[in-house]
Amino acid sequence: MKYLRKWLIGGSVGLVAVLPSQVNAQDDADTLMSMSEDALKSEIRTRYDRGLVLSLDDAIISADNNRFMWANEAKVQCGIALGFLKSSTKDRSSISKCALAAQLMEVTPPPAVSRPAPQPVARQEFCDEPVTGTVFFDFDSADVPPSASETLAFVQQNAGPCNWTSIEIVGHTDRSGSDAYNDRLSRERADAVAKFLAAGGISLSMVTATARGENEPRVPTPDGERNPQNRRVEISAK
Repeated sequence: MKYLRKWLIGGSVGLVAVLPSQVNAQDDADTLMSMSEDALKSEIRTRYDRGLVLSLDDAIISADNNRFMWANEAKVQCGIALGFLKSSTKDRSSISKCALAAQLMEVTPPPAVSRPAPQPVARQEFCDEPVTGTVFFDFDSADVPPSASETLAFVQQNAGPCNWTSIEIVGHTDRSGSDAYNDRLSRERADAVAKFLAAGGISLSMVTATARGENEPRVPTPDGERNPQNRRVEISAK
């Protein structure tokens, strides 16, 4: 069974197979859930520490694959699982995601094999979508959330096939807070997404990051009202 993931394109959700069938994190998660609390803590900590090491490895960071992204995901999800374990709670969701990310961060691509030049592939319709992806942020935060990794990976993986030469990143906030604060926060969000894309292989020379503050809400609200749909960064590529 192939692992499927979601991405957001112009408001619609799609699925794509990302790794071969031998990756079976479900079995690993089942094994982890059956362990004693102390044994589980040790196993989750091992995966967290491994993710930390890989996320700081220059060879992993600069490699032309997704190991750096999954190493960061392993840190986040395994860290969440460890947080639950502090209160003796085995959180199935974070443990499963920790197990999956830990397996995927170890997957290395096979050696390059010389093959005949592929036939030209027709340009996909999504390459010309006005909004390539949207990243939603937590309240009062400019940290790229783990849930955004799939959307950003889609942008990274399709920059070449779509022949994109420029990527515009626009940061937004909801209408809670002052104009000056929201202008700064929306800029920080746009810069955070730009740095994440660059870490995945996108050249910063093709990226333009701007900020709109609370001036262009996705959902109109009264001033001062919080709305998660408005706390976002929109990515457009062409």
